[in-house]
Amino acid sequence: MALPACAARALGPPLQPERRAPARTTCPRRHSRVEAELAASRPGSVAASVLAGPPRGVSRGFNSQPLLDEPPKASSSLAGAARTSLFALLPRSRRRRMHDLRRRWDLGSLCRALLTRGLAALGHSLKHVLGAIFSKIFGPLASVGNMDEKSNKLLLALVMLFLFAVIVLQYVCPGTECQLLRLQAFSSPMPDPYRSEDESSARFVPRYNFSRGDLLRKVDFDIKGDDLIVFLHIQKTGGTTFGRHLVRNIQLEQPCECRVGQKKCTCHRPGKRETWLFSRFSTGWSCGLHADWTELTSCVPAVVDGKRDARLRPSRNFHYITILRDPVSRYLSEWRHVQRGATWKASLHVCDGRPPTSEELPSCYTGDDWSGCPLKEFMDCPYNLANNRQVRMLSDLTLVGCYNLSVMPEKQRNKVLLESAKSNLKHMAFFGLTEFQRKTQYLFEKTFNMNFISPFTQYNTTRASSVEINEEIQKRIEGLNFLDMELYSYAKDLFLQRYQFMRQKEHQEARQKRQEQRKFLKGRFLQTHFQSQGQSQNPSQNPSQNPNLNANQNVTQNLIQNLTQHSSQNSSHKENRESQKQSAGQEQSDGNTSNGTNDYIGSVEKWR
Repeated sequence: MALPACAARALGPPLQPERRAPARTTCPRRHSRVEAELAASRPGSVAASVLAGPPRGVSRGFNSQPLLDEPPKASSSLAGAARTSLFALLPRSRRRRMHDLRRRWDLGSLCRALLTRGLAALGHSLKHVLGAIFSKIFGPLASVGNMDEKSNKLLLALVMLFLFAVIVLQYVCPGTECQLLRLQAFSSPMPDPYRSEDESSARFVPRYNFSRGDLLRKVDFDIKGDDLIVFLHIQKTGGTTFGRHLVRNIQLEQPCECRVGQKKCTCHRPGKRETWLFSRFSTGWSCGLHADWTELTSCVPAVVDGKRDARLRPSRNFHYITILRDPVSRYLSEWRHVQRGATWKASLHVCDGRPPTSEELPSCYTGDDWSGCPLKEFMDCPYNLANNRQVRMLSDLTLVGCYNLSVMPEKQRNKVLLESAKSNLKHMAFFGLTEFQRKTQYLFEKTFNMNFISPFTQYNTTRASSVEINEEIQKRIEGLNFLDMELYSYAKDLFLQRYQFMRQKEHQEARQKRQEQRKFLKGRFLQTHFQSQGQSQNPSQNPSQNPNLNANQNVTQNLIQNLTQHSSQNSSHKENRESQKQSAGQEQSDGNTSNGTNDYIGSVEKWR
């Protein structure tokens, strides 16, 4: 019920409920100090409760006791009003920031407390686990319940050392590859980097007998002189990759200059404007597209020396090199290449001064190219130059009348071509195999004494390997390339024998070098030993008069005297033993001993 107006004026304004200060949350100590200073600056304020310490619930530091919820103390209405007026004096943004700081302070304290208790529990569990392990290993020396303070410190030190080693290892080698490599290095010896790329057995059983001259291929290539390397590039044998290695991957005094976007590079001799390499990527197809042995041997001297008279040409050494490939893989790769529309119409096929006629070398297709050709049609063409291409390009075609098939019977022609290709391949300065890239690199480096910058890469996945053929088609391809099959078997045997011979020669030279070093160190040791002995025997000698000469003479004389005396004693003792035993075998051993003594004296004289 509403009161009359006169009654309301008599009673005065209505009583307002007492407004207490809002419940305080935790806040940083510096904010409590700001509040206390502001409250103390006003007369009649009650700031003792604020200056007494941090508000309830706030920890006094990281090393203080855990957070406890203290019971709220009774405060008077005057203290509540003072705190309310003090908090109201602050700006609104400051009040909001203080509220956020209070919540963060509580969360951080809680996290620190949980982390501390968690670490303590983890350390306690680790202590018991390690104690159990030590008790199992050492028996009565350690137990879970009787671990004293020293054992605890030792375990902690070991654990910290292990963690530090793990951190350092992860920093030095973040991946897992080097850890596996180190484990393999400890578990097994380092593999041979030149092992067989086709994962065949390391032992090779030769089929052909070659002389030492055929196996030892070491060319005295003078890059500063007039020598020339001629690369015979057979189609689809990996010659493009090897040709790029020759112009971009060899350590030279004057490297080849290769510009971006250009296939040809400038490979000049040091100090001359003359090339040392005749290949696709240095001189281009100067003798025709994929020129064969017959074309190169008659064309290269004329191209290099120009129109100069033959009597005025320098005495050059032409070092021919090439790359061979498995005939089946090469044939399939050429078929895929032709199927994509590639042709070699620009090839000249010059033999005996003229190119072949259309009757001597008919074409297998009528259009501009043979794109989309199926494999059966590719194999059915009798004039396909892909058949036995490697034998044809490595043989001397002038021996069989070039491309005229009516000069001699087919059987005799094939035999002459095969023998000519084998002879030319054997007398080449170098040849490599596509299936053995690392061995090819090794033999080239040993033959020409030229090192590559980066190692060759073996690509086992090619376009030819993606073609799936049955056994019948494979046998037909082998039949169409029967000359190439025999040439490749011969070349592979010769290649692997050369590789084994060069490796054995390298090991022998390294062993001989180590023996010479040991002999040299032994001679130096003997020289210093007898020199010190001679100085001790002749202390009154004047060192100012040729000290080096006198020292060397003393060393030599003492050494010869000692060895001669020792040999004479041995000889007299052995003569007596010979007279008693009278055996011919003892005479032979005495002669060997005396000869060994004389050789030893001579070696010491040499090292002196």
